[in-house]
Amino acid sequence: MIKKATITGLLFSSPFLIGFALFTLYPIGASLVYSFTDFNMFKSPTWVGFDNYRWVFQEDEVWKSIRNTLYMVAFATPVSLIVGLLLAQMLNIKVRGQSIYRTLFYIPSIVPAIATSLVWMWVLNPKSGLINTALDYIGIRGPNWLLDPVWTKPALIMMGAWGAGGTMIIFLAALQDVPKSLYESAEIDGAGKIRKFMSITLPTISPIILFQLIMGLITYFQYFAQAFMVASMSNSGSVQTMAGPEKSLLFYAILLYREAFVDFRMGHASAMAWVLFVITSVVTYFIFRTSNRWVTYGGD
Repeated sequence: MIKKATITGLLFSSPFLIGFALFTLYPIGASLVYSFTDFNMFKSPTWVGFDNYRWVFQEDEVWKSIRNTLYMVAFATPVSLIVGLLLAQMLNIKVRGQSIYRTLFYIPSIVPAIATSLVWMWVLNPKSGLINTALDYIGIRGPNWLLDPVWTKPALIMMGAWGAGGTMIIFLAALQDVPKSLYESAEIDGAGKIRKFMSITLPTISPIILFQLIMGLITYFQYFAQAFMVASMSNSGSVQTMAGPEKSLLFYAILLYREAFVDFRMGHASAMAWVLFVITSVVTYFIFRTSNRWVTYGGD
């Protein structure tokens, strides 16, 4: 017999459970089924077996998008972590107006992606942009950031680093939990700032670094908004392909979006989504398995 407390608990949690079932579990299950079908949202799905998955591994554009995405995962993730940690370290120093500085550095992370992209498209303008103008003053000719396929992804990495305020806030909270007694003991032993940072700060906040690393990898495996805006609005490629110059901005999530909502090939898009899920899961599992070599927990 079900207890009254159980029924009451289920009733109170039912809004969440119903929403979770309708808007999370059902779409996940539906995408798995559609990944084995030919479905365009206007006709009934037709079972095609593993054809969509064979298409994923044989299509040149998919491999191009995977290479572009891995580039961002490999370079943008560590840059974002390092910038966030450096900002947190600076803002952890007690100076007058500390809260104002923290607010100013955090604001870029809450600016919508569209506004951020528009601002950076102006900053990166090869003729009148802020960066190339500054480079001109020191005698360096700036690159054509958003039209040169060599520089499009570094430009996006800079955009990502500019919005590292969210990463900074979490690192800042972690830095404030580092016991001051450890620093005092290290100072008595004659340790300098770099030695204290490497031997005390980094090991103490290593669980937070692991968390930020996993979240950064997941974010860049699904990288979409900024690249979509830049590719669509900078005339750096066909609006239909959303790929940028020489497909340098064709990221996996953009190709998935194009297959699903431009070409209406939901079977291809669903198969791509599940392949991305498997890749992200494998990479995350590998990092967790190797984290015991460099992550120090409180009980260790």
